[in-house]
Amino acid sequence: MTRLSFAIPSKGRLKEQSEKWLAESGFRLRQQGGGRGYTAALKGLPEIDVMLLSAREIAEGLISGDLHVGITGEDLIHDLSSDVERDVHRFRQLGFGGADVVVAVPAAWFDVVSMADLEAAAALFREKHGRQMRVATKYMNLTRRFFAERAVGEYRIIESAGATEAAPAAGSAELIVDITSTGSTLKANQLKLLSDGTLVKSEAALFGSKQAPWSESVHAHLKVLLSGMEATAAGRALRKLSATVPLTPNLIAQFDLTPFETHAALCDQERAGEVARNLAIALGSAVIVSRIEQVYQPQSDGHALFVKNMS
Repeated sequence: MTRLSFAIPSKGRLKEQSEKWLAESGFRLRQQGGGRGYTAALKGLPEIDVMLLSAREIAEGLISGDLHVGITGEDLIHDLSSDVERDVHRFRQLGFGGADVVVAVPAAWFDVVSMADLEAAAALFREKHGRQMRVATKYMNLTRRFFAERAVGEYRIIESAGATEAAPAAGSAELIVDITSTGSTLKANQLKLLSDGTLVKSEAALFGSKQAPWSESVHAHLKVLLSGMEATAAGRALRKLSATVPLTPNLIAQFDLTPFETHAALCDQERAGEVARNLAIALGSAVIVSRIEQVYQPQSDGHALFVKNMS
C-alpha cells in the first residue's frame, strides 16, 4: 500500500467532534457522495485514503492491519485486541468521547458493592437458582479478562444487541458490563456501579496500526498528518504575551518565558493570566495575551516515537 489509510467514525457526536478536531489541525474533511458517502478527502492532505466507518470497524481494521491510522474509542481497542501493545500505538487522546466501561448490578443488591462481593453472590446465585448469573454486554473479551483477574467464574455472558442497561429489568440478565459517561442512564434503570468495577477509562484517541504495511511514502504522509495535529496541540498549550516596550532577558528569565520577538514572549496557557498581570506591573506597560493557533516543529515527535515502538 503506497497511500496512508485513515478512518474516522461515520456518524454521531464522534464524527462531528473528529471533523472539528481535524479542521482545527488544518485538515478540513470533505465527505464524498454526500452525507451518506463512506469515503472522504482531507484538504491539505489529498494523498491519503479517508474512510468513514463505525468505531468498532475502525478498531478491527487497526488491529488486523487493514487500516494505518484511525480515530476510535480506547474501550473497543482493549476489547477487541488480545495484546494492545503488539497491535496498535496510541498517538494521543483527543479530549472527547470520554466514558468508562463498568460493571453495574441492580441497586437492590445491597450487599454487593465490590467485585469480591459479586464473586460471593455468584456462588450463592448458582446454589439458589441452579444456573449461573447472566452478564449482558457488548464487551465480551474485556469482561472475560476482567472477571478472570478478579476470580469471578460463576457467570455466563449474554451478548447485548440493544440497550444493555435495560437487560436486568427485562429479565434477560442479572447484571451488565457497559459504557457510561455520567451514570445517569444506569441509575434510571435502577442499577449501581461497583466500587472497583471499572474495566477501562475510555476516550476517543488517534491510533496507528503496528500490523499494517508501512512504506516510506506512507510514513511521509503520516508525518504530515501528525505534524498538523501536534502543531495545534502545541498552540493550545501556549499564549503569546506582547508588550509596548522591549522584554529584557532578566524579565524573560524571571517569569520563565520563551523569547519570541523583541516585545513578545511565549508562556504556557495555564500561567498566562498571572504572568501577564505581574509582567505589566514590572514593565509599567500594558501586556496583551494572544491565542496561538499552531506551532510547527521541524520534526514530528509523535512519528519518531511510533517508529521507535515499531522496532
